[in-house]
Amino acid sequence: MAGIYVHIPFCKSKCRYCDFASFPDKITFAESYMACVYREMSMRKEELKDYTFNTLYIGGGTPSVVDESYIAMLVAAAKKNFNLTKDAEITIEINPGTVSAGKIDMYSKCGINRYSVGLQTAIDSQLREIGRIHTLNEFVTCAKLLMGKNFSVDVMIGLKDQTVDDIIKTIEVAAAFGASHISMYALTPEDGTPIYTDYLNGELPDSDEVAQMYEAGVKKLKELGFDRYEVSNFAKKGKESRHNMNYWNRGEYIGFGVAASSCINNIRFTNTFDLDEYFKCILSGHLAVIDREDVDIEGQKEEFIMLALRTSKGLDLDEYERLFGAKFQEEFAAEIQKMREYVEVNGNFLRIKDEYLFVQNTIIIEFLNK
Repeated sequence: MAGIYVHIPFCKSKCRYCDFASFPDKITFAESYMACVYREMSMRKEELKDYTFNTLYIGGGTPSVVDESYIAMLVAAAKKNFNLTKDAEITIEINPGTVSAGKIDMYSKCGINRYSVGLQTAIDSQLREIGRIHTLNEFVTCAKLLMGKNFSVDVMIGLKDQTVDDIIKTIEVAAAFGASHISMYALTPEDGTPIYTDYLNGELPDSDEVAQMYEAGVKKLKELGFDRYEVSNFAKKGKESRHNMNYWNRGEYIGFGVAASSCINNIRFTNTFDLDEYFKCILSGHLAVIDREDVDIEGQKEEFIMLALRTSKGLDLDEYERLFGAKFQEEFAAEIQKMREYVEVNGNFLRIKDEYLFVQNTIIIEFLNK
């Protein structure tokens, strides 16, 4: 099975931390852009005819800012051009400040069965600080519209003036209003974003404070019945994101739209980040790929290790041997011994111990630097 990702690069305004390809001043191009995405799909139809896809993820940007009819046509185009399973997980990212009952109804009718809601924090002053366009009350309204549906909520830690109590409140609010999945991730101040100045000025929580927030969040999520299945992702039983699990299992996926990335048959490629260039390429009958890399066997190993060790389950030792013809415990005996305090073998899996999962990067790097 494989996944489909579609990037919608429009939003009402750019958040202070955002480093993604998004254009708040170009929403008037939405209709033309969506038409190009439909066309790009048709251009990929023949080469992907033998693939079966069981996830479709519509991300951004803010997909919910464009007219809902475009989203319905997008889902229809995916079903028309590709082998999408009947039980496919179809997700759309939504901002609480850009949805309505009519939009949610249209999304459901066209086949969307999972929603990713960008709450970030339940503290209105922090929402304003990071440039979010919604309030806590608008999230509550959005959650009520999604009542009974499968939806996830994003929670961000490491914000300016944020406390452990703020994290707990945000998680409790998300859970109380029906979220079955919560993504809790640390703010990454990217160079070139407004929030990077706050980072340089020492106005953001330090790494120890962020770690305390994370651990408190993990504890609260566990109390509320959310199991951690990846370092930043927690779900009620059976509500894990199939699309994201495909990434962590190093599955294949195809991306459409500006800045969309793909990995098919161990070839990675990325579309242009420039909206005008994307239009020119697609309208002239050419794909908009600007970067292409054949991933060699060593690169495949590194990706497999890096992605698998982010999950709570860990690295499947049998799968590693099947893919690469070598026993992981023999090939990395020295690294396992060096990291013995932080990793453990659980059945056929080598995993990072729960208490060290948040700092997995420093552990994983030991295996990648072999």
